[in-house]
Amino acid sequence: MNSEHTQEHTRILRAMLVIDDSIAYWRLPRSDLSGSARAIAAFQGRWFGAKSEARVRTLLGDMALRFDAYPEALEALRLWRPARDASPWICHFHTQLADPIYRRFSGEFLPERRRLGYATVDRDTVARWIQETWPDRWSAVTCLKFGSNLLAAAAEAGIFGERKDPRRLVPFQVPRSAIEYVFYVLRNVTLSGGILESVYLRSILGSQQPDLDAVRIHGLGEVQNLEWAFPDIRSWAQAQREAA
Repeated sequence: MNSEHTQEHTRILRAMLVIDDSIAYWRLPRSDLSGSARAIAAFQGRWFGAKSEARVRTLLGDMALRFDAYPEALEALRLWRPARDASPWICHFHTQLADPIYRRFSGEFLPERRRLGYATVDRDTVARWIQETWPDRWSAVTCLKFGSNLLAAAAEAGIFGERKDPRRLVPFQVPRSAIEYVFYVLRNVTLSGGILESVYLRSILGSQQPDLDAVRIHGLGEVQNLEWAFPDIRSWAQAQREAA
């Protein structure tokens, strides 16, 4: 079983969802390189295009937390090669797995704003939430930067109707394939509660119950069971590739 990353960090201040870089990373062949050798190969091989060596090292750190920590999922992404409309949501999900601040922001803070009836959210509101949730942890300037980048990352995923403040909390639709991918990855992630109650699904589904092909939800109320059409995520990814 894999685990969520639980230690707070500031990586979102240096790289948000980095969708194009993530897609490029999924398409790389497996490599046994690590550390400096891997960074040199990534820079010289232009894994992420014409970026500086320092930026490449930052991206590799993000890729390690977001994707390398979930090897079965990364192998599935290489096999599947998801469509462009699903890719932002996959990056959103893996950023949640790797970043507990983004996870709480997108899976707790934003759904709660919707539940309370707020129509918009802005940088100052998010900065205050950061200050209140982690008091005396970061300066006011850093909290504002968190506010900007957390909102921008969620906008990249497709959660907001626009990319400037105030951001409207509009309805959004996540591709079925991306939702099924989340289910199959979470099947092998240790969670404090069940998959259906997780912040990951809350951030993309709200209170709606999805209509999926590869996962069936049975039961009523709090007693619900999942029926899996495929034994593992690789089998699911193979079926997605064959259907494309």
